[in-house]
Amino acid sequence: MDIGIPAETRPGETRVAATPETVRKLAKANHRVIVQAGAGIASSVPDEAYADAGAVVGSAAGAFGAGMVLKVRAPTTDELSMMEPGAVLVGMLDPFDDMQAKAIASAGLTAFALEAAPRISRAQALDVLSSQANIAGYKAVMLAANAYQRFMPMLMTAAGTVKAARVLVMGAGVAGLQAIATARRLGAVVEASDVRPVAKEQVNSLGAKFLDVPFLTDEEREIAEGVGGYARPMPADWMRRQAELVHERARQADIIITTALIPGRKAPVLIHDATVEAMKPGSVIVDMAVAQGGNCTLSEAGRTVTRHGVHIIGEPNLPALVAADASALYARNVLEFLKLVVDDEGGFVLDQEDEIVAATLLCHAGDVVRKPA
Repeated sequence: MDIGIPAETRPGETRVAATPETVRKLAKANHRVIVQAGAGIASSVPDEAYADAGAVVGSAAGAFGAGMVLKVRAPTTDELSMMEPGAVLVGMLDPFDDMQAKAIASAGLTAFALEAAPRISRAQALDVLSSQANIAGYKAVMLAANAYQRFMPMLMTAAGTVKAARVLVMGAGVAGLQAIATARRLGAVVEASDVRPVAKEQVNSLGAKFLDVPFLTDEEREIAEGVGGYARPMPADWMRRQAELVHERARQADIIITTALIPGRKAPVLIHDATVEAMKPGSVIVDMAVAQGGNCTLSEAGRTVTRHGVHIIGEPNLPALVAADASALYARNVLEFLKLVVDDEGGFVLDQEDEIVAATLLCHAGDVVRKPA
């Protein structure tokens, strides 16, 4: 099979869907891999490395004209026009974007949105959300440390003692847990909150303090415990009580990392204007949900702004700032997924009885198969 690896063209996207490591494995399986010239430059992978791994370095038209195209982000309208009807598209295609899904279906593609993989043990090796969130959590803390004009760890010097930074992490999913671990490695005192009571043990195991918001009703507890591993919207009264606790802890924090996301919906607001105003001058907020509306009312996508003396970082694509490792992990996720849709002879096979294949299938035969929530 011909497999195309085009360069990503969306603004700020530096990742690539295959690396020399995965290209070598694909070539060994007798696939012809066409990598667009320059596709890996932003991820520190020169064309020569792809050629040495067995790829053909070619044009955008050659990569998009392959029978299977591997991407990081969904193709643009111009890119879709270069793809052949019946081709297979694999990538992070945002299955909740109805207009985009219809455009891909109209191009006659069989498309798989990897973000929609079910949260089951068999899908862990291809879990793109987790691999990229892990990187995002790390980078969020590094950006915060860079913007914060004091030391992170406690230091005892001849000139006096410097207090450790106080970090508040909101959301203890994959990104939040990595943010906690990274902040702890840098010597900060860390607190964390999450709607899920099961997160408390994970937070404590990393050396952070868990902030409890008690559940007053069975409904609150049931939503918090949930199923499938994803957060769901909490009732308004619980959110009010959480906001009161967050406001108090934020006044004492030096750095806040917010990670709360709900797939397909606007990010919940966790940090209001009044909370920012109450924070210490020089404090830092990194809003990891800024691309979905933001957890902080004052964050702006793609910008770092200063409001009430607080630096608010609104970087919408944190994994792209760690392009080499983000691409390496993503490419391995993609390679694991291909094992489910490529047979022993190297041909494409669509097994909709496989729960991972069925869950990720976005478009087929001109139709949008997975309906946005």
